[in-house]
Amino acid sequence: QLQKDLEEVKELLTKATRKRLRDVLMTEKHKLELEIKNQPPPKPKDVAEEEKSSLGGYTVKINNYGWDQSDKFIKIYISLNGVQKLPVENVQVNFTERSFDLLVKNLNGKNYTMTFNNLLKPISVEGSSRKVKTDMVLVMCRKKREEKWECLTQVEKESKEKEKAAYDTSDPSEGLMNLLKKMYAEGDDEMKRTINKAWVESREKQSKGDIPMDI
Repeated sequence: QLQKDLEEVKELLTKATRKRLRDVLMTEKHKLELEIKNQPPPKPKDVAEEEKSSLGGYTVKINNYGWDQSDKFIKIYISLNGVQKLPVENVQVNFTERSFDLLVKNLNGKNYTMTFNNLLKPISVEGSSRKVKTDMVLVMCRKKREEKWECLTQVEKESKEKEKAAYDTSDPSEGLMNLLKKMYAEGDDEMKRTINKAWVESREKQSKGDIPMDI
């Protein structure tokens, strides 16, 4: 497509007589020539076809995993039936200091991906690796510092801290109220009816003086 554009610009240059128009066309010609020069070389047809077939089917995002840690490694376990039968190059993991991407190509006609961004602490790219076991991929993230991780990502940590702050209060009744609100918001109809009933009964007892008002 770029080559066709370049040919058309050259054709217009041969017909242009006004300097301003010729300058614009020359600028466009140089721009197109530079773009064409910087394009990656076309892949041989057999390589392109091979890549296409290896990424055939559709892509599934992996959400289920297990994880563990030792002093030196964070270990993420991903269950994939039959993964050990794939060629080694079909299981790829790219690491950065705070993330990794897993791509499993053409497993039973599907591709599987998993991405972890904003890892809780930095990892060593060179020291990290992956192992393919029976029906499982094990991603080994080498810790830069030998210390215990409380969770895998920064997002998880922030989420836990917010939840803790919501219920960690010096006023016990306030903490209980927050808990009830959360249960009510997330509960089904039966749960909501139960909480409403308990609330009404509590208010009735307060009005009768059976329990202190601040409980």
